[in-house]
Amino acid sequence: MKPVIKHHGVPNLEKKQKLLRLNETNKNDIKKILGNPSTKSKFDNDVWIYIERQQTQSRLKNLGKMKIFKNDVLVIELNKFGILMKKEFYNIDNMENVKIVEATTEAGFKRNSFIYNFMSSMRQKMNDPLGQRAKKREEIRQR
Repeated sequence: MKPVIKHHGVPNLEKKQKLLRLNETNKNDIKKILGNPSTKSKFDNDVWIYIERQQTQSRLKNLGKMKIFKNDVLVIELNKFGILMKKEFYNIDNMENVKIVEATTEAGFKRNSFIYNFMSSMRQKMNDPLGQRAKKREEIRQR
């Protein structure tokens, strides 16, 4: 019996990422080769993250839990002109060697920053998921 393989992300990511050339490939080329990224973030430059994960059910002795056997991540950085400036490829073997920086960040967020707005919105939704408090405030204000 052939095992069931669950696939998530970009198929053949390791092979496809070799087609990307630093200082030559642009964002349109990247989308043709890899498709849309799994995640995007914007700092000084655009950072795109592509993922490929494959998992299968383990042996009966492990009660059929899913086992990851392929876990590839490609992190690419584009400059303001959309040209590939940096790429880093991690697979399941070398991912354990990634160093985690233990530095801390400053506690203060600017009130108009994206992170502050996002976190405030999440806090509000957790405290009042149905929006009842906002409705009551509006009713009181209209009186």
